[in-house]
Amino acid sequence: MGSRLTGYFYCALAMIGVGSTVVASKMIAHGLPPFTATALRFAIALPLFVLLMKLTHQRWPRVSRGEAVLLVVQSASGSVGYTVLLLIGMRLTSATDAGVIAGTLPAVAALVAVVALRERPGALTIGAVALATAGVLICTVRADDSAPTASAATTWLGNVCIVAAVLCEALFILLNKRLRTSVTPLQMSTLMSGIGLALSLVPALIERPWTFGYDGPAVAGVVYYALVPTVAGFLLWFAGAARIAGAQASALTAFVPMSAAVFAAVVLHERVTAAQWGAMACVLAAVLLIACDGAHLGKRARVSLVKYWAR
Repeated sequence: MGSRLTGYFYCALAMIGVGSTVVASKMIAHGLPPFTATALRFAIALPLFVLLMKLTHQRWPRVSRGEAVLLVVQSASGSVGYTVLLLIGMRLTSATDAGVIAGTLPAVAALVAVVALRERPGALTIGAVALATAGVLICTVRADDSAPTASAATTWLGNVCIVAAVLCEALFILLNKRLRTSVTPLQMSTLMSGIGLALSLVPALIERPWTFGYDGPAVAGVVYYALVPTVAGFLLWFAGAARIAGAQASALTAFVPMSAAVFAAVVLHERVTAAQWGAMACVLAAVLLIACDGAHLGKRARVSLVKYWAR
């Protein structure tokens, strides 16, 4: 019992950290170009992951040439694509909306598995996808109804970028299913950080980061993103997930939109509207349906959350 409660606690802390990344991204987006911030984040996280590999006596995995290409594509989508699209989206939309949309990941992952892998969806999965879609639509329609035309269009575009970021993560999950070589979570996180740094470095140089005046909160946001949600979140999630069932772990992803809303209100002083609360309720219900849809979907949602730290 004590071990299971500890698992709940660790996974909940990890998900709260994931929710806080939305607020950190908001701070970063207004102070640093997206590829520069992405490269900096990986440059901070990579040495720590390498150190953890040495401390745990893990070696680099041996993969085939085809799998190496697959890993590059995985990192391009789940590491660079997700982070860059999230940062671009955070320039245009609210942290609360972004947190709600990011919370749809388990349902989006299930939808991608149905479409791309031709898996037969259960009734609960169909309901979860419908609820997650409703949550995203509520966020977008609210922008059209409650803001001037220009502002509404900007928010709508930002929400589209966040949806695209979530789809990149879903693609990451799909590609991970194609990997045949056994790769531990720590090895995967290290590989994704290293490849992500290599892929984002050239675009970062094109942004000419040396010409920008570095904003203190933005740099602090990158450091926080690298150390807390990426490295510490990785350790907390897998320490907790080892103690509880996959479906139980997936249910704790409900903390993502909730913590994002709280952090947005406290740190960014955003007001959470009734429509946003309604959208959040839809997403939370979708997460619970995914968690109830059996061990298979629970395991898939659990694996999907590697992306939050391995991207």
